[in-house]
Amino acid sequence: MPLPSRTIPGASRSLVWAVTLAGLLALSWASPAPLARPGVSRVASLSTDFGVRVFREVAAASGERNVAFSPYGVASVLAMLQMAAAGETRRQIQDSMAFSLDEWGTPRALRWLQKALTDPRNKDVVDTADALFVQRDLELSPGFMPHFHRVFRQTVKQVNFTESEEARRIINSWVQDRTKGMIQDFLPEGTLDHMTRLVLVNAIHFKGLWNLPFPEAATRERLFHKLDGSTLSVPMMEQTAKCNYGEFSSPAGVEYDVIELPYQGETLSMLIAAPFELDTPLSALTNIIDSQLVAEWKRNMTEVTRLLVLPKFSLESEADLRGPLETLGMKDMFDARKANFSSLSDQESLFVAQALQKVKIDVNESGTEASSATAVIIYARMAPLEIVMDRPFLFLVRHNPTGKSAFHRITES
Repeated sequence: MPLPSRTIPGASRSLVWAVTLAGLLALSWASPAPLARPGVSRVASLSTDFGVRVFREVAAASGERNVAFSPYGVASVLAMLQMAAAGETRRQIQDSMAFSLDEWGTPRALRWLQKALTDPRNKDVVDTADALFVQRDLELSPGFMPHFHRVFRQTVKQVNFTESEEARRIINSWVQDRTKGMIQDFLPEGTLDHMTRLVLVNAIHFKGLWNLPFPEAATRERLFHKLDGSTLSVPMMEQTAKCNYGEFSSPAGVEYDVIELPYQGETLSMLIAAPFELDTPLSALTNIIDSQLVAEWKRNMTEVTRLLVLPKFSLESEADLRGPLETLGMKDMFDARKANFSSLSDQESLFVAQALQKVKIDVNESGTEASSATAVIIYARMAPLEIVMDRPFLFLVRHNPTGKSAFHRITES
């Protein structure tokens, strides 16, 4: 809820980048145009909120370490994965995302949203691309390829995962190209092997210039206050300018302020939120953020003139998404015995072996450049499930004709 206006506290407090990269694309998109397209606003909100729920889990697992995350990236990859899944696996993904690709208008809304974000008429540069790399001899279910192309306007790319290093090079090269070189060596060595059957990838690149750039001559070292009470000397940019600003209170009574920094054209903007109290953990904000809260911020901000002091920084962040996705209810897809991806192929039993994301963001006097890559890697369960007797066990030797047995128990090595 908004608070009565008061003087903005010092800018050396810990900041939460409430809208990092994909949030810039999905949460803080200033244009009202989606409202003119039935269903687009709803799908955009649901997709954003799903990505933000994943972000909350990633942030919780990261403690107070710096985290850059792309909600749009993870939502895009899971939408593609939803199409490949079937049965209970698909239901879990649909329930977690709160929308189904089978719903009338949903695929069109997703395509229109992507088109609007990447509109070349925007002054900001936003590029986003999806890809499906599939084992070239995997027999796909009839109709999957045309259906995938119809929904996502992307083609299936065939590779040979038996030559795993070459396949990794191809995917990493695709990511590097789509992120303008910001994300390199996305998939580390050993990520792929001969059991890999499919890799779903989303890549995003954003470059925006501040509507009002910070003067480089004003940047100087200042103290940044960490949650443990210590301080760190970092380069801080500063300028006096008009900006949208608001003061708010969380349901738990945590008071915080929000400032909006628009990029050129004001189609996209960065929102920065920080608790008033220096010792308040950022989880007080990350635990409540969603598209509705950001919309409330936007409605209740007013233009003020302030001296803004902001860190100049570069941040790289990697996240293992398996735990967060399982926590949100998507368990079966990681279980080799339960996963159902027969919508993709019924030739082999498939399951998700890994889900990961890498983000890099640079914030300086002229603006922001950021990229993300998100991937889901699917393996085949060709080998039988293991039975490993690595604990005390009972065994018997049985004479089958008479049924007589001698029992023995092993209790230690």
